[in-house]
Amino acid sequence: MKIDWIGKLQHFLQTLALCLAVATVQYAFMPERPYGPPVVYSLCIGTITWAVIDLGRHLFPSSAETGWPPGLAGLALVVGGIAAGYLLGTRIADQFCRLYGWHVAGAGGGESQLRTSILITVLAGIAGTYYFYSKNKSAYLLRKMAEAHQRASEARLKLLEAQLEPHMLFNTLANLRVLIGADPQRAQQMLDHMIAYLRATLGASRATQHPLQAEFDRLRDYLELMAVRMGPRLTYTLDLPAELAGQPVPTLLLQPLVENSIQHGLEPKVEGGSITVSARRDHGALLLEVTDTGVGLLGTPAGGKGFGLTQVRERLATAYGDQSAIDLIAVPAGGVRASIRFPLQP
Repeated sequence: MKIDWIGKLQHFLQTLALCLAVATVQYAFMPERPYGPPVVYSLCIGTITWAVIDLGRHLFPSSAETGWPPGLAGLALVVGGIAAGYLLGTRIADQFCRLYGWHVAGAGGGESQLRTSILITVLAGIAGTYYFYSKNKSAYLLRKMAEAHQRASEARLKLLEAQLEPHMLFNTLANLRVLIGADPQRAQQMLDHMIAYLRATLGASRATQHPLQAEFDRLRDYLELMAVRMGPRLTYTLDLPAELAGQPVPTLLLQPLVENSIQHGLEPKVEGGSITVSARRDHGALLLEVTDTGVGLLGTPAGGKGFGLTQVRERLATAYGDQSAIDLIAVPAGGVRASIRFPLQP
């Protein structure tokens, strides 16, 4: 198990603070005695107790995940740490006090002083151990909650993707059915593009994210399908800077917006129009835009609450939370611009 030495340093400093607090309390009850010896004894006993317990717990395999040995192993570690801290710490502190000519704690106190020293050591050891145990357990539970939240988010993205793919497929099949009767040759071309698109989709990883380049490649396949059906009424431009090609994004993020542009913007327009899909960096965020020259917001579902837009909003909220935004605005020259913004990943 990898040890977090920065965390250990923090624990050690907290232990020293506890030791000084214990020594101060002792001195407050016995102000007639020097302050130095209680500080030395408290620091020596506390440091050894902390070292045995906090470092020794990593020797137990069962502590790899929770950070603490369960059951009797954990209890034995605490008892052993406190006993070792008292016996070794007292010996070391005795030597320091003799070296500097200080009063040796416990001298002349008899059994009463010994019992008091042991009681203070046990209580301080238990209190310190419980503090670190509670802190470690809280960190473990927070880590598990974060993992569960991540798995839930991934499952939700999978569900949304599973809803989007049949939606796109059914729309394409419906268009293909119409085209078979009107223009069999173009229907054949459309079927070939659809097979290539589905092969790429099924062969891709089922991860919840993929590079932005893969998103644009998949989008190009879809637009080629639509171009066969609409002919010269549809033109498109894909603008992806090379430095953003590897940026990870949720799968099937842009396609619903392109579908909306075709279905609600270009198809109702007799002469059709164009679609431009672009990506750029904007103040530490990734800005994706889908702009069409269609009929404008009149053809868009009220409030931008169509199936595709709803799915995109949910996917963004699941993946990025409040750090993402989606806007739908009218273009002055005619048409609609849908823009998505979320943080760039380093």
